[in-house]
Amino acid sequence: MLKISKTLVTSGLLLFGFAITWLVQAEVQRSSNEENGLQKWHFIEADIEIELVQRLPDQTRAMFMKHEFSSEVVEFMATSCMFQTIIRNSGKSGSGQSVSVDLRRWRMQHAGRQSGILLKEPLIESWSDQQASPKARLVVRWGMFPTQQEYLPGDYNWGLTAYGVPPGAQFDLEVNWNEGGKQYTATIDDIICAPDVDSLK
Repeated sequence: MLKISKTLVTSGLLLFGFAITWLVQAEVQRSSNEENGLQKWHFIEADIEIELVQRLPDQTRAMFMKHEFSSEVVEFMATSCMFQTIIRNSGKSGSGQSVSVDLRRWRMQHAGRQSGILLKEPLIESWSDQQASPKARLVVRWGMFPTQQEYLPGDYNWGLTAYGVPPGAQFDLEVNWNEGGKQYTATIDDIICAPDVDSLK
């Protein structure tokens, strides 16, 4: 089953102190994996593509329990709404322009409140040695998505992003990126965190 919705994207360029904004159409494809029931949101606009795939809390628990994290950290991360995330520069426009992403600029809207997403650097810094050993911290450093990255045409990367809302919660995500020296922003509506269950099917 594939559901495709259209999202308005705004882009801004600062010119002589004035912000010029363009409205363009972006495509968000929402689909479900027939085997496991996990849902995916696939955002496509010009050369950038962003895929967000649900991840069951038990999948995250299993990953963190293999390493030297405290039970509190394991549970916090497992219930923080993790998504397998892929970002790519498709290069399909033929412009040869790079695409850069800074997750610090991403914003989410949940329960009437706006906030940033969870980033790996503040998480790692917040843990004591009793909560996460140095080796365990490497799991987060390398497993979670890079906070800042530039993509040449054809480049892509994948990792985990976390949103800090409960399993089953729904939120809107404002994504930001830079392409060809212009800053763009778009909202992916109605993203749903995976519920805290053994399986969806």
